[in-house]
Amino acid sequence: MSTSPASPGSHESSGAPEASLAHRVPDLGALQLLLAVARLGSLGRAARELGITQPAASSRVRAMERQLGVALVDRSPRGSRLTAAGALVTDWAGRIVEAAEAFDAGAQALRVRRDSRLRVAASMTIAEYLMPGWLIALRTQRPDTAVSLLAGNSAAVASRLLSGEADLGFVEGLTVPGGLDEVVVAHDRLVVVTAPGHPWARRRKPLGAAELAATPLILREEGSGTRQVLDAALGGLARPLIELSSTTAVKASAVSGAGPSVLSELAVGEELAARRLVEIPMAEVRLRRELRAVWPTGHRPAGPGRDLLALTRSGAAGAGGRRS
Repeated sequence: MSTSPASPGSHESSGAPEASLAHRVPDLGALQLLLAVARLGSLGRAARELGITQPAASSRVRAMERQLGVALVDRSPRGSRLTAAGALVTDWAGRIVEAAEAFDAGAQALRVRRDSRLRVAASMTIAEYLMPGWLIALRTQRPDTAVSLLAGNSAAVASRLLSGEADLGFVEGLTVPGGLDEVVVAHDRLVVVTAPGHPWARRRKPLGAAELAATPLILREEGSGTRQVLDAALGGLARPLIELSSTTAVKASAVSGAGPSVLSELAVGEELAARRLVEIPMAEVRLRRELRAVWPTGHRPAGPGRDLLALTRSGAAGAGGRRS
């Protein structure tokens, strides 16, 4: 059976690997040198304009000639002039350099647009008690960056990151959902608190896990980092008296005397100092957690997101991170 030869546009292999464009097309620096020689009529003046030595310029032209397989420049004591092939290559080079400059301008515009905004999603405790200070510090570094902050529970933060609604997130739970990378930025402790009039406020003996689990509590909703930590500490036996979707609402209910609650010590420092709430000592229960920055796997924050991450980690000396 006879076969016809492949056409020039055919994808059939000739038996030898085809060299890539990177090996067949001169680099931008060489093309810019050739354009300068054409404009100035001198290899030496072209070298000076580009900030390289004349020997380096000569070497670059010779390398380009070897790469293309044609002579590009005729050199003489009176200067340098392009060969016929050199003039044709110079015409092509001008188009390539113009396209590269347009590409660079477009890439710069993308960087400026990226750096002009930052979308942050943070779980409630971090959003209310840590994020304001971090964002004030970021503003001194990047005054022209507009920052939007979306607050929600840890599950909502993960959802926003995975759907592309946020660039950087902060969560408080024990685990991080798949598809996200993470790094620890701070540590936190949960405390059991009541209003001063609650019977627990007068107890002398530390509260045990069994009694805490048997007592209806004012709690954050399921999916929040605070609830995850408490459920893990009590084996999922925490009993909600009221479930609320914000730390501020939980704290206000506890201050009103509605019942005991478990909250981050970041959230109740002012109330404890003013004796509007009382911390109840605990025994047998570990209520510590790590606060994490998270982002979509393989897309480590850049620009203002990278700067915010550095600011948060500056206060987490010794904290380690891992990829999820």
